[in-house]
Amino acid sequence: MVNLDFDASGHLLGIEVLDASAILPVDEALRQTSALVAEAGAADLVFLFASHAYAEDFPALVRRAYEATRARVLVGCSGQGVIGTAREVEGEPALALLALSLPGATLRAARFTQETLEVCRQPADWQREAFVEPSEVNAWLVFGDPFRMDVEALVGGLAAAYPGRPLVGGLASGDQRAQRTHVFLDERVYDEGAVAVALGGAYTVRCVVSQGAEPIGEPWTITGARGHLVETISQRPALEVLVSTLEALPPEVRERAQRNLLVGLAMDERRAEFGRGDFLIRNLIGLNRASGALAISAHPRIGQTLQFQIRDARAADEDLRVLLARSKEMSGEQRPVAAVLCSCNGRGVGLFGEPDHDARTLAELLGVQAIAGFFCNGEIGPVGGRVFLHGYTASIALIVPAGA
Repeated sequence: MVNLDFDASGHLLGIEVLDASAILPVDEALRQTSALVAEAGAADLVFLFASHAYAEDFPALVRRAYEATRARVLVGCSGQGVIGTAREVEGEPALALLALSLPGATLRAARFTQETLEVCRQPADWQREAFVEPSEVNAWLVFGDPFRMDVEALVGGLAAAYPGRPLVGGLASGDQRAQRTHVFLDERVYDEGAVAVALGGAYTVRCVVSQGAEPIGEPWTITGARGHLVETISQRPALEVLVSTLEALPPEVRERAQRNLLVGLAMDERRAEFGRGDFLIRNLIGLNRASGALAISAHPRIGQTLQFQIRDARAADEDLRVLLARSKEMSGEQRPVAAVLCSCNGRGVGLFGEPDHDARTLAELLGVQAIAGFFCNGEIGPVGGRVFLHGYTASIALIVPAGA
């Protein structure tokens, strides 16, 4: 299937190619795309996401997409599934291609490897490696290999070098058994490292990071912490506080919580009230009945606010809708020109029981006419002004005019 969308100004050409058959229809789709892009003018920024079923043909596919769109920059990666406007394809051969004309935008593409992390120790090192100054960057979009690249260290370095700039993206997925993924930059394909594009000038990115969790109980203050352990909460054993929280819940909520319990760590304890988007969600990975300590997949600190959370289809749906509605309220009448949706491969049909949930919700609530994305091995996005690597998250980059 080939679906083409133009905006009223002619500045946007969104192209999705979603095909569950052989590679030949995709080649034909790219041929048709070439003619259509020629009418609309060359693309500035192209996103290409492809299922790993096409892995052997990636070099030819990426080169043809780059040539067909005459892109200034092409970025993307492989995925276990791909996402288009209001549609998601999981576990089948599929492509998502989005070509954007962004008048007045500045674009700087970069590739990073594990060796980059060894030589980049200071912000100036990262700026030199990326060949772009902070004043030229409004936002970063990053796609990386999860097996041969410490992407968490990469995004930490970029965040320090470009403070205050949104940074969003995801980790490529593909052949999990072979631990093999690919990232794309312009006409080239790489099986390790990360690719990124710095967006500046007339456009920027507004982020929506939906971690799919619902707060339960009340916020508490951590009074004892060591390493991965939360030892005491409000001077009580952490396990005791957890048990009392569960006991106070309505039976239906308690049943949900017993299967999907998580921990939320507040990013700003100075807030008078806490709600969705204020917590970094992390897994509860163990407990010690003797000491009453809880082990979590983070490093909690004394004085930090903690609230227990649950994650299931209902919580994830509500969380996404609330955060998208909040984004729409903040942006007023300004509709995003496009969106890149990086959704965890633990979401999709496996979580919601039906296809297309995240892509359809994004298209319906924000009216985005051009969406491309993929199912990730990890999602990148900010919480409380700091960038993190997430799981079970929908990390969304809304491309908007700067100053909107």
